[in-house]
Amino acid sequence: MPDNCNPKQFFRKAMLIFFLAILSSTVFAQVFTNKEVGQKNAVFIDSLKKSEYPYSLPILGAKATKAGYNLPYSAGISAQYFWQQSDLIIDNLNVGFNNGPMYNVDEIIRFNTARATASATTIRPDIWLFPFLDIYAILGRAKASTEVGFGVWVPDSTDTPKQITSASTLIEFNTSTYGIGFTPTIGVGGGFLALDMNVAWTDVPQLSKPAQSFVFGPRLGKNFKMKKPEQTVAIWVGAFRVHISSETNGSINLSEVLPPGELGSKVDEGIAKVGNAQQQVNAWWAGLTPAQQQNPVNIAKHDAANRALSTAGKVLAAADNAISTIGTSTVQYSMDKRPKDPWNFIVGSQFQLNKHWMLRGEYGFLGSRQQFLIGMQWRFGL
Repeated sequence: MPDNCNPKQFFRKAMLIFFLAILSSTVFAQVFTNKEVGQKNAVFIDSLKKSEYPYSLPILGAKATKAGYNLPYSAGISAQYFWQQSDLIIDNLNVGFNNGPMYNVDEIIRFNTARATASATTIRPDIWLFPFLDIYAILGRAKASTEVGFGVWVPDSTDTPKQITSASTLIEFNTSTYGIGFTPTIGVGGGFLALDMNVAWTDVPQLSKPAQSFVFGPRLGKNFKMKKPEQTVAIWVGAFRVHISSETNGSINLSEVLPPGELGSKVDEGIAKVGNAQQQVNAWWAGLTPAQQQNPVNIAKHDAANRALSTAGKVLAAADNAISTIGTSTVQYSMDKRPKDPWNFIVGSQFQLNKHWMLRGEYGFLGSRQQFLIGMQWRFGL
């Protein structure tokens, strides 16, 4: 892997799958079970308690209405547009060729940029199962890009890591995601508390299994009535946390990494540079006195340098052997990845034109991740 690999295809599926997985988290209930309170709402509360609830869902809907809860229509479908940018952390990177031995390259590969940007359109049908519980499905399509930059570092004669090459690329592709979720919510003192949770999968053929994400998004807000009947404005604040399945592994054709001719020259150049670095380390060690060679500090430097150079040499040798059958050769990889900042802060608002139509916007920020969402929902009774 050292300097023979352009990340354009190598990290393409493995890194962007992280970001695409969290696109599923864009869905959050746009309606709330609202507890009507206050003297000015006394007439409305009284009418709620006296009215007959006409729908089958949610379960216990009639009892909730009698208790003074203003329930949304029990079913709906929403369409949302979502944009997000996030920094990633990648480690425990392993590579191999033609299903041969896998080599950990953490000591020789350093990422200086790993930033994902994506936009998505999602559709979410939902129903209120209980007055306090909304459940939904997630279907989405996304366009995404990841900016990747890394350097290949090998030790010199003083065991000081030296960058021998670097590369960067911008990767773009389309994908889809699907999932399920639920939102427990309750009216609190004229406001509402919603705890959105969902799990989603993004399936990419080059990965051994779909990537899975879990999102938790608590929101606390208040609903304000407008002059026209059924018109309201809700505002809220909250948080957003995403957890993804840490390990990503898969396989791609070697020809997707670099064209055959370019790949061969990169491997040859890398072998030469690693060989030169090994000579420097050997010369440094041979120049030490026996007492200096017994120094634990020098021993540690010597062992670390040889370990890094040995890994680089093995990976390059495996790549060199694979080049002869590049038409059928494959590259296997595995890595752990996580968001640099798992939490961020969100603020949002929703305008309800009536109990059938709602328009919502939300913005998330804090640390290295920011996001923006706008969506519309239509609801009806079941």
